[in-house]
Amino acid sequence: MKLGILREGKTPADNRVPLTPEQCVEVQKKFPGVRVLVQTSDVRCFSDEEYREKGIPVQEDVSDCDVLMGVKEVIVDDLIPGKIYFFFSHTIKKQEYNRKLLQTILQKKIQLVDYEVLTDENNMRIIGFGRFAGLVGTYNGLRALGLRMKQFDLKPAHQCDGLEEMLYQLERIQLPPVKIAFTGNGRVAGGVLEVLEFMKIRQLQPNEYLAAQQLNEPVYCQLLPQHYVKRKDGNPFDLKHFFEHPEMYDNAFLPFAASTDLLIAAAYWDPKAPVLFTAADAKNDEFSIEVISDITCDIEGSIPTTKRASTVADPFYDYNPHTGAMERPFSSDEHITVQAVDNLPNELPKDASLDFGRNLIGKVFPALFGDDSEGIIKRASVTKGGKLTQQFSYLQDFVSGQ
Repeated sequence: MKLGILREGKTPADNRVPLTPEQCVEVQKKFPGVRVLVQTSDVRCFSDEEYREKGIPVQEDVSDCDVLMGVKEVIVDDLIPGKIYFFFSHTIKKQEYNRKLLQTILQKKIQLVDYEVLTDENNMRIIGFGRFAGLVGTYNGLRALGLRMKQFDLKPAHQCDGLEEMLYQLERIQLPPVKIAFTGNGRVAGGVLEVLEFMKIRQLQPNEYLAAQQLNEPVYCQLLPQHYVKRKDGNPFDLKHFFEHPEMYDNAFLPFAASTDLLIAAAYWDPKAPVLFTAADAKNDEFSIEVISDITCDIEGSIPTTKRASTVADPFYDYNPHTGAMERPFSSDEHITVQAVDNLPNELPKDASLDFGRNLIGKVFPALFGDDSEGIIKRASVTKGGKLTQQFSYLQDFVSGQ
């Protein structure tokens, strides 16, 4: 079987790779029937020459590969019929901008395996860049806070040599006694927690956090759904019920909005669930959040101040709560500064790629190149043989243009 590593074609370019040069060699040793080749690229964080030095063929034509693996969506015109493709397709939530991509995949009878839905038998995700999104998103949030408060100026993450240097930058600063809240408890939230613990910031429980006044040190708290939503019928919170019936809940975040300087949004949001706060809430005099690092980056989703995605080169903008308009970053103390980079792991591409490839080799390739008795590849296959698979049949109206 031939495995091809694709060149990333989206603009702006993504520098990440599914496998590093060393990992390509490792794959061929662990799975003797597999041969890896790499498509030529001048944008990867690892150069073509670094792959060649490890004995991995680098060429333009990948049409004789059985499996083709990228990171972001493949350009529609580059899709090769009949192949097995792995990438983040951004189609499973019926994203309008990728309708043609999914239609073409079906027309060309491609088996699309979406990284986002690679799960174990307990339906837990087994691969992703979430940890690095959390790491960089937290760093960017702290950087924005320092610039806004004129207290410190962190080096941009993408200018750091890697994760080690980024963490070294944090060792050099002294945080004032600010209050930081973050949402979520998945991979992304794990990355957030990693940074806050590295900085030795004291954690408070949500009730302690709300009560804390006149601090002499920075503190943080982790918020789970039971802390920021409440049932409309007045019954006690139930996590399973919330996941199954999110429309039966209202937001209850405002007490935290009145007690937070930096909010880091790292929780998955179901559009049927309440937003974390509303645009009207942000006008409230008690709303004290100065900086929001929205790692989830759902445009005008759970965080209404996220009006657009920002970029690695230009990561911040201000939201004017009185007009609802976007403004220049750090242009007024009355504004809320937003960080909403939608490809955060790309700021540390080598570290993120190394971590991603390690999970591919350990958790995905045994099923891909061997026995998929646990259904790992099957569950993550959105399409096969020109049709949507059963678990993704709900996308049929989307594909049909409805």
